[in-house]
Amino acid sequence: MVKGLYTAYTGMLVEQNRMDILSNNLANAATNGFKKEGSTATAFKDQLALKIKDISENNVAKKLGSVNLGAKVGETYTDWSQGNYKVTDNESDVALDGNGFFAISYTDKSGNTSVKYTRDGAFTVNKDGYLVTKDGDYVLNENGALNNNGSAASYIKLNPNEKYTIDEQGNIFQNGSAVAQLGVADVSDYNYLQEFGENMYDLKNGGQVIKSNATVNQGSLEASNVNVVSEMVDMITISRAYESNQKAIQTIDGTLDKAVNSVGKV
Repeated sequence: MVKGLYTAYTGMLVEQNRMDILSNNLANAATNGFKKEGSTATAFKDQLALKIKDISENNVAKKLGSVNLGAKVGETYTDWSQGNYKVTDNESDVALDGNGFFAISYTDKSGNTSVKYTRDGAFTVNKDGYLVTKDGDYVLNENGALNNNGSAASYIKLNPNEKYTIDEQGNIFQNGSAVAQLGVADVSDYNYLQEFGENMYDLKNGGQVIKSNATVNQGSLEASNVNVVSEMVDMITISRAYESNQKAIQTIDGTLDKAVNSVGKV
């Protein structure tokens, strides 16, 4: 079997995976609080084509046919670096400076409620006075965020007819009195966070919620940390790498054609 075909084929798969992730980054370049992703590739380990005196596999030497000379898709990782600030002067828009997330009470179509986490602070106050996301999910207070409590007791309710201010600790004031505190929480190990959708993250089993040291900035939003120019340059690099693997397959295919239809006839 021609191993060059498999080497080029696995290389194309790696580049296709990189392109899919990069395209998603570009699609969310204007999404508030979005964190870009990247991917890794795992190359084959250096090893002898034929292991001499290898007794690890029933005294049978590992032949060349079992050696994988291709690349493999590695893990997908998230870049948690801070995005730039956009000043909106909207009293319900808030941005975090530092590590942490806003805690959101999310209810699915089946009526199940769970706590999700987001960096998108584009909130609003609904007609009932509750602080909600643009999708209508309830923003949690400090107690709900730290105790993973998404019940109605952890919702933030304000007087919709009165102005309010939010300080750097997330305390919300109306008429000179503190009425609630934004739920800002952090996670001890970000490896336990996984994308949920709708610009939110889910905490997997084993993840631990801790208090965040981030400060809250009212009247601003955190932009995506995607650098469009850098992503476009990477897109060109990926396209060229993909084409190189294509040409390798075409070259090997042409060689095989000559071997079968020309040399084979002699």
